[in-house]
Amino acid sequence: MYTAKGQLDRDAMIRQYSPLVRRLAHHMMAKLPANVQVDDLIQVGLIGLSEALVRFEASQGVQFETFATQRIRGAMIDELRENDWMSRGSRKSQKEIEQALRRLEHQLGRSPTESEIAAELGMDLSDYQSLLGKVRGTQLVYLEDMRGDNDDEGGFLDRHVGDSDADPMNVLRDQRLRQSLVNAIKTLPEREQYIMSMYYENDMNLKEIASVLGVTESRVCQLHSQSIARLRAKMRAH
Repeated sequence: MYTAKGQLDRDAMIRQYSPLVRRLAHHMMAKLPANVQVDDLIQVGLIGLSEALVRFEASQGVQFETFATQRIRGAMIDELRENDWMSRGSRKSQKEIEQALRRLEHQLGRSPTESEIAAELGMDLSDYQSLLGKVRGTQLVYLEDMRGDNDDEGGFLDRHVGDSDADPMNVLRDQRLRQSLVNAIKTLPEREQYIMSMYYENDMNLKEIASVLGVTESRVCQLHSQSIARLRAKMRAH
């Protein structure tokens, strides 16, 4: 979209690509704790979109949407990094859930139920589900997982929502690891398999998934977090 003078029409472009900002923000929210507000991400993303309009050069041979997506996500990540969004307590809770899952799967020889996981953690089911909502699911595979359990190794934010060029999911190009992940997903409870498919394959956000399943968005968030914990517990064995 250009003005009569042949320049990009900034207002029209912002209107056109605002849905992209919202989509990226909502998709990122599933990887973040409950204290992060989606409206804050959208506001920062719009700033990233504005910067993309200033810096974009068609002569570089890159489509504007691709260029803008990188700038928008980068702006959101910078904001999250600056505000240290993930508390040490939440990180500890994530690890405790994964450890409980590994113990139970070893004992039971199957995927444990939510009630069993809660009991293993010494919690009521409602308290466990509340914890899942606060922790939220994160990345399936981190580069650091291939090197050990040192929490201080590398930035936590970089492991969770880093930019696409540094995405640890590139590790999955390794055929053995890819097959391990495929096999792990097949062991998830049926509803959690649906959620993973809708979120990662169909690029649906939590609100859209909740509408399909007929449950609340917070419930989808809980199940997504639990699915990620199950997969990470299995993947750490590979």
